Amino acid sequence: MIKKEIFIGFMVGVIANAIGLLIAILLFGNGGSIETTIKQSIADDFFGKLVSIGAILNLAAFFLFIKMKRDYRARGVILATILIAVFTFLFKFI
Repeated sequence: MIKKEIFIGFMVGVIANAIGLLIAILLFGNGGSIETTIKQSIADDFFGKLVSIGAILNLAAFFLFIKMKRDYRARGVILATILIAVFTFLFKFI
């Protein structure tokens, strides 16, 4: 039961980060397609910053789960945020 709650929180964290990334691309992109903006951000080395801005929605999901007293789901959101941060770090330096 606990693993299921953490997994649900993890999936919410990943989806919230993806939606936040899309919103960041639409707000800060150059008006082109999403794919073009992602490729340009990778080439110009600011993809990590877009992912970080996208993670703001994880903050909202985390506090929503805390307020609803769903602590294990909140742990899943934190786990997703940490995992995305590690992948972003590895992507930047490898």
